[in-house]
Amino acid sequence: MKPLSRAVWLRLLFYGGVFCFLALLYCFRWTLYGAVIWMTEEKKTGQKTVAQRVEQFGHVADQRLKPLFAAQSVSYPPERIVLVGIKKDKQLELHAAGKGQELRLICTYPILCASGKLGPKLREGDRQVPEGLYEIQLLNPNSLYHLSLRVNYPNDFDRAQGAKDGRAELGGDIMIHGKNVSIGCLAMGDDAAEDLFILAARTGIKNIRVILTPVDFRKETITAAQLGQPAWVQGLYADIARELIGLK
Repeated sequence: MKPLSRAVWLRLLFYGGVFCFLALLYCFRWTLYGAVIWMTEEKKTGQKTVAQRVEQFGHVADQRLKPLFAAQSVSYPPERIVLVGIKKDKQLELHAAGKGQELRLICTYPILCASGKLGPKLREGDRQVPEGLYEIQLLNPNSLYHLSLRVNYPNDFDRAQGAKDGRAELGGDIMIHGKNVSIGCLAMGDDAAEDLFILAARTGIKNIRVILTPVDFRKETITAAQLGQPAWVQGLYADIARELIGLK
């Protein structure tokens, strides 16, 4: 009997390998199918809801917040909240009140990063943190910076003043978020972002006001002229100062 040539052996090995591979695929077909379905579903369900984030981070955030509220005799969650971001001091104050109560200072968080200088945000790309009286527009459970609260900049005042000045591109997407990097937003670190996110979710964003100010007008003054800002900014600072008067 003539021995098989090297070429024939190679073909046999190749087809044998293909057969074994197909046999393995057949044996594990349901396992592979399940893995594909799991990966597909995981991709589709990768986005989290606010409720899922509350379930994920609520307990640990509550443990941090409840003693702070109890120390000030304020119910948790409160009826209303005011957040005061002081750019010069790099601090975010959390004020809250229960039903029928005056606002009380619950705690102060350090702002880990905020770009720009003192003065309001005037246009897209100026890297400025806004200054003014704002609300929370929405909660983002899928932020690239852990968790975030979106400030409603530009608000009606910003848009009206922009129209008067002929400024059309005002920018937007201003967030209070986690991590420690930011351009035009307030980076608070992940623990603080969890606290603020959970607190906002439990209190309701309609019950939250946000004051973003260049300085603490309860302790010092600054004028628009000193910052090289337009004259109308002085009126904005007067409005901010009035809002701060009632906050201790």
